[in-house]
Amino acid sequence: MTRLPELDADRTEIDLPPSPPGRIKIMGALKSLLREKEFSAITWSEIARTAGVNEGLIYKYFKDSRNLLYQVLKELMDGYCAQLHMDLKGIQGAFNKLRRLIWSTINFYNSDRVFSRILLLEVRSFPDYYRSDTYQLVRTYANTALVIIEEGVRAGEIRDDIPPKYIRQMIMGAIEHLCLPGLIYDRDMAPDILTESICGALFQGLSRK
Repeated sequence: MTRLPELDADRTEIDLPPSPPGRIKIMGALKSLLREKEFSAITWSEIARTAGVNEGLIYKYFKDSRNLLYQVLKELMDGYCAQLHMDLKGIQGAFNKLRRLIWSTINFYNSDRVFSRILLLEVRSFPDYYRSDTYQLVRTYANTALVIIEEGVRAGEIRDDIPPKYIRQMIMGAIEHLCLPGLIYDRDMAPDILTESICGALFQGLSRK
């Protein structure tokens, strides 16, 4: 699992064994289908047909359709976390880091609509999602923001009379609520504009005078 919260540590790359070709095809098929329809409307047979495999192979790699969905999200989330880690390197100051995190998140939502659809619309209604390894990776991403905020409090940049977890929720909530209309109505999310809107609305109030 990507250890994003350790912002000052060097990331060690681990060479993992490549996934079997059949597994890659199945996950790619679901991604392709999610560009056209909601997860609830996708059948097991459609996934197999799109992947060019038999349904038995899907059962071999994924115990059910939700597990397949979670694994697709995990792969996408892991890729984003790795990119975010690189984006934050060399940036000084909590507000600068938060600005970069906000822009990076919105940009990824905007550029990969399958990722944003799964994360913001599809998985949250499933109780078992919150017990999955995939959700733990999502929490790792969210904890990155928390680490930055706590760093800002210690450095005297961010006010210390608001719990850091509340600040994180305000930032994460603002990102999601501003991105949802673009996702639902298939519009450009305008990362630069939304980032400036969020930072302009929140940072002045969070800054320690």
